[in-house]
Amino acid sequence: MPYRASLATRLLLLTLLLAGSLTGGTARDADAAPAVTGCQRCHPVTLDPPHSFGCTGCHDGDATATTSEAAHANLDDAPAHPANMAAVCGRCHAKEVKAAAGSLHFTLAKEVNIVRRAFGAKQDLPSLLAIPVAEPPATPLALADDMLRRRCLRCHPYYAGDPYPETSHGSGCAACHLAFSGRAMTSHAFVRFPSDAQCLHCHYGNTVGADYYGRYERDFSSEFRTPFRVDGAAPRPYGVEYHQLQPDVHQKAGMACVDCHGGAELMGTGHGRNTLSCASCHDWRPGQPPPAANLTVAGGRLVLTGRRDGKRHAVPAMTNPAHRRYQGKATCVACHAQWSFDDQGTHLLRQDTDNYEPWAMLTVQSCFEVEYALENGLAGESDTPPSMIDKLTGDARPGLWLKGFKLRRWEEPKLCRDDRGRLTVCRPILDLHLSFVNADEEVVFDAVPPLATTRTLRPYTPHTIGTAGAFYRQRLEAATASPQVKKP
Repeated sequence: MPYRASLATRLLLLTLLLAGSLTGGTARDADAAPAVTGCQRCHPVTLDPPHSFGCTGCHDGDATATTSEAAHANLDDAPAHPANMAAVCGRCHAKEVKAAAGSLHFTLAKEVNIVRRAFGAKQDLPSLLAIPVAEPPATPLALADDMLRRRCLRCHPYYAGDPYPETSHGSGCAACHLAFSGRAMTSHAFVRFPSDAQCLHCHYGNTVGADYYGRYERDFSSEFRTPFRVDGAAPRPYGVEYHQLQPDVHQKAGMACVDCHGGAELMGTGHGRNTLSCASCHDWRPGQPPPAANLTVAGGRLVLTGRRDGKRHAVPAMTNPAHRRYQGKATCVACHAQWSFDDQGTHLLRQDTDNYEPWAMLTVQSCFEVEYALENGLAGESDTPPSMIDKLTGDARPGLWLKGFKLRRWEEPKLCRDDRGRLTVCRPILDLHLSFVNADEEVVFDAVPPLATTRTLRPYTPHTIGTAGAFYRQRLEAATASPQVKKP
C-alpha cells in the first residue's frame, strides 16, 4: 500500500521547503530568516507603518490557504476603488473618505457641467456619476455625455488610466496615495503627500500640471511628432511626445504641487478652489496670520516649508509699483504667465464604422484605446466593430471617439476678462465640435459647435509663471485696446 503523508505532515514539509531546510539551508539559516507565510509568500511588499497589518484586512481572501485558488477566493483586488473605498478605507479614514468623495477634485462637477451647458444642458449635475447614458445619442447633449464618459474621464479615480508608462495609476484613494510608474505599482507604502509624478499621471497633455514642468503636447499627426529616432521608437511616457518649454518658476525652485494645493482643496469640501492665491502669499503683510499650515513667519518674512521634502522657501514680497497700479484691473497671470496652451478647433468624432484609413497619420491620439483600435484596424487584425468602454462602469459600447485639431500651438498668452472684469489669461477650452457617424455610415451630427451663447474662450490659471519682463505694459495695453477683449 503506497504511503500517503497526512495533511499536517505535508504542510510541515511545505513550510520547511519555504524556509530553505530542504534546499541546502541549515537550522541556523531558518532561525535567521523565518519563513514568509501568508500572502507575502507570493506577493512580497513593504508596507508603511500605519498600514502594516494583514493583507486580508483590506483585500479579503484567505491568508491561510495553501492554493492560489483558495487564497484568492472573495479577493478584492481594488479595495481603494471608489465603489469600495467607503467600506474599506473608510473603516479608519471615514471623515477623509467622505470629504474626498464630495470634493470637486473627485466629482469633477465643475468641468462636467461647463461642457454639458455648452451643448444644451439646462441644469447642473452633482457629480460625473450622474452623466446620463443614451445609446445611440439622439441630441448634441447626449453625444457630449457619451464623449465625457468614454473619452474624457480616463484620468478619474474610477479608471486606472491609460497603460502608457506614466499615465497608469491606482483607483480611488490609491490614485494619489500609492506610487505608480512604468505601468505598475512601484510601492505599496501609502504616502500622505503625493509626488508630482503622481499628479502628472492625470494632469498631463495640454492641461494645467504639465505646463508646470514646461511640457506642451505635440500634435497627433506623425508629421509633427519629431524628433525621429533611428530605431523608429520615440519616448512617449504620456502617450504623445511633447515640446520642452520653460518650466514654472516655482517648479524650478523645487516646490511640489502639494506645497500649494493642500488637502483642504483637493480632498475637502473647500469648493475645489485653491486655498492659496498669488496675493495671499506674495502680498502677505507682517501682522497677518500665515495663509496656510505650511507657511510660517521668520524674520518678518513669510516662509514656505515643502510638504514632501521639508525644504524652506522664502516668499518674495510684491514691491513693484505696477502691482498697485494694476490691482483690480489685471490678474497676476496676465503679466507673469510665460506661455499658454492654445488648442483651437478641437474636433471629436464618434465613429461606429471600421473605416480607419483616413486616420492613418493620426493613430497617436493621446488615448490608448483609440490608438490600439486604429493600429489593429489599419493592420487588418481586427474583425470586430469599434467600441470603447465607459470609464465609470467598465461597460463597452459601440463607437470609437477620434480627435483632431484645427490649430495646435503654444504662444504668448491670450488675454480676456474674467467675471470680475480683470484682464487674465484665457484659452479656447470650449472650442469643441462634435460629430457622429453611425454604423450605417450615416452622418448623424456634423461638427456641432457649442451653443451660440457659450463663451468658448475661458479664463484659466496657467502654471507657467516667471518674471513679468520688460513688456508687460504693452501686453496689457494691447489687450485693453482689442475689440475682442470686452468687459463681461
